[in-house]
Amino acid sequence: MNTTTTSHPALRFLSETSLVVQIAVGLVCGIAVAMLAPDVARSTALLGDIFISALKAVAPVLVFVLVAAAVAAHRQGTDTHIRPVLMLYLLGTFGAALVAVIASFLFPTTLLLDAPQVAGTPPGGIVGVLKNLVLNVVSNPVKALMEANFIGILAWAIGLGAALRHASPGTRAMVADLAEAVSSIVRVVIRFAPLGIFGLVGATLTESGLGALLGYGRLLLVIVGSMLFVALVLNPLLVFWKTRRNPYPLVFTCLRESGLTAFFTRSSAANIPVNLELCRRLEVHEDTYSISIPLGATINMAGAAITISVMSLAAAHTLGIAVDLPTALLLSVVSALGACGASGVAGGSLLLIPMACNLFGIPTDVAMQVVAIGFIIGVVQDSVETALNSSTDALFTIAACRAEGRG
Repeated sequence: MNTTTTSHPALRFLSETSLVVQIAVGLVCGIAVAMLAPDVARSTALLGDIFISALKAVAPVLVFVLVAAAVAAHRQGTDTHIRPVLMLYLLGTFGAALVAVIASFLFPTTLLLDAPQVAGTPPGGIVGVLKNLVLNVVSNPVKALMEANFIGILAWAIGLGAALRHASPGTRAMVADLAEAVSSIVRVVIRFAPLGIFGLVGATLTESGLGALLGYGRLLLVIVGSMLFVALVLNPLLVFWKTRRNPYPLVFTCLRESGLTAFFTRSSAANIPVNLELCRRLEVHEDTYSISIPLGATINMAGAAITISVMSLAAAHTLGIAVDLPTALLLSVVSALGACGASGVAGGSLLLIPMACNLFGIPTDVAMQVVAIGFIIGVVQDSVETALNSSTDALFTIAACRAEGRG
């Protein structure tokens, strides 16, 4: 009997359509349910929570075994081409900070600083941020896996993989088989992305407090506009400079297949499996993407650099503090460096705002009110920031590999 013609239409849809189309269907259904049945949409949040939890659970293990296997199988003398990817990460993050500073001068924004105080202790300065980043490298491996500390996971995986180069062929084959087994589990989790997106969209659109965003419309426009400029202008320019090819097909592929998922999960760590799978499908060399993708989730933070710069300058404009060009350039450097260590700081990029505000002599209690505003607009700001950060990880990795003929 021909099972293709008799199978259920839903099964045919799942087997014959791409994952991106299925995610788009989940997105539309989530919007429809949120508009027509808000109470039902709130209950669908469980689907989104399960999806994000599954991704976050599998990501540390995947990165650890994948990197260890790749390093163990690496042939002596073969270049992994990590350096070009790191260069793109640094240029992209610093360029994004500059874009944010320029946008803040072109469209100055003021804030109503009456927001409640928020919990959390901001770092004392850039040295504190970098210190946390370095300490993460030498973290206990079990603790690193439990806390999804990808800098520590990478360090231990690379060390273990280097040691396993001298192991017997059978041991190295077992590690490679383990990496493939975990990868297959990840592919199963990603197949549930349409249901996860459906639940996340429904819950987000019915979330209370969205009306509060209207009061910060101008601030959001500057932040989101800067991020869109980076995604659609700056990043394509960097990719063209690297590959000498039309960058937009690759840019739109990464935004569609990585950025869309990251927008709703709002977690770079949760999106690591998605980026790894994208690189695998585009036939990027595993030695490169198995390291650059989890590393990018930690240090490639263009969106965070934009958030820090725009919010800090908005506070300065509100208090009537004049900012000269040298200070603005210094802010770009501090924002870029701070963003690279954002994942090592409780509260992410928002708690780095007081550090940047310190450049202008803004008191910490006032800066923490700016942080509170950041949490209010985080429904949109954090989503767009994560989409930019995570899609850029895949974009720069693929671009660097293609430039070297490895993808």
